[in-house]
Amino acid sequence: MTFYLQGALTGVVLGAIAWFAISDAAGVLVLIACVGGAFLIGLVRRIFVRFTITDQRLRIQRGIISRAVQQTRIDRVQNVNTQQSPLERMLRVGTVDFDTAGTDDANFTFDGVNNPADVIAAVDKAQRAQSQAQREGAATPPTGGL
Repeated sequence: MTFYLQGALTGVVLGAIAWFAISDAAGVLVLIACVGGAFLIGLVRRIFVRFTITDQRLRIQRGIISRAVQQTRIDRVQNVNTQQSPLERMLRVGTVDFDTAGTDDANFTFDGVNNPADVIAAVDKAQRAQSQAQREGAATPPTGGL
């Protein structure tokens, strides 16, 4: 969200400079170009980020040409925090930050996700499914072998 606000602010500043230095039309064109460019870049960045929640892992995959994948096991998630500005609350988007055990990876966040409460519910469900699977696996006696 801050990316779009920075693009709009840059457009206003550069548009005002062009307005006074060149002409009214140039100022308006610069403003439209900056805001439109920020919107387009933000949209492309958002399209090429995938957040995945399974009963085994949390995964963030980023990239258009190159790929960056960040993942952690679901059982390592200890705390889940959300952040939403007033504008993000109106748009129903936000940031979900995961605190994970035993890792130095302090920046495991799902940025700009729709309905952060649904993300938290999905993580809770995945953690319950994994702990149930572990209990059932521990309750099953080993078969075969020596």
